[in-house]
Amino acid sequence: MKSPIIIRVKQKQIAQLVSHGKRLDGRGLTDYRELQLETGVVGRAEGSARVRLGKTEVLVGIKIEVGKPFADVPNKGVLTVNAELTALASPSFAPGPPSENAIELARVVDRGIRESKAIVLEELCVEPGKKVFIVFVDVYILNHDGNLIDASAMAALAALINTKMFNYEVKEGEIKVKPGYTPLPVKNYPIAVTFAKINDKLIVDPWLEEEQVMDARLTITTDKDGNICALQKGGYGYFTTQQILEAAKIAKNKAEELRKRVVKG
Repeated sequence: MKSPIIIRVKQKQIAQLVSHGKRLDGRGLTDYRELQLETGVVGRAEGSARVRLGKTEVLVGIKIEVGKPFADVPNKGVLTVNAELTALASPSFAPGPPSENAIELARVVDRGIRESKAIVLEELCVEPGKKVFIVFVDVYILNHDGNLIDASAMAALAALINTKMFNYEVKEGEIKVKPGYTPLPVKNYPIAVTFAKINDKLIVDPWLEEEQVMDARLTITTDKDGNICALQKGGYGYFTTQQILEAAKIAKNKAEELRKRVVKG
């Protein structure tokens, strides 16, 4: 285990390098770490994907069940996202009820999918007001080395694209399973791009030690047309109007690059 002195020296080094437009791992300020993506990795799930972003590793599984719709949207299916920060992924994660970080992570992933209308929820209605399909998106953090939001959002999208629904018909109010499968109706592809602010500089895809010295965090999620569909700010620092505009421009460009990788699988 590293001593507090060594940690502080390294954190100071990170901050100084960023001030000069450099990063400790050799990346440019707007460069992502190596991205690896696999789909169909969980046999019993309707869809699944694993994303490795540098040393950060995230697994997402999709399950589909039949349930009741919400009263205010009786003709739409239901989306629910949960995140688990497994204790093996980081010494800072503890077993037990979801932490604030886990809740925030799930909400940011959920918001990108929901606000972009990535899933056509109307197509998941079996009987209005009675029966709809519920899509469960379960996010599992396997290794935490920073930027869990982007890795989780990409894994969730890849898993949804990979998801297959069983064919069915309704007879006398009951769902009867038929042979074959159809893809989940995914029509939009939201991509989250996260920035850290360090010494008044913006960097994308912060790794863990950069997160430990950042002043603030900003995640911008854009849809396939480049429209912003979700924003999330974290940390105690602030972003100026100019920095937000700069981040939005970078996020749109980076999302286009990442989207090609995720949608292609």
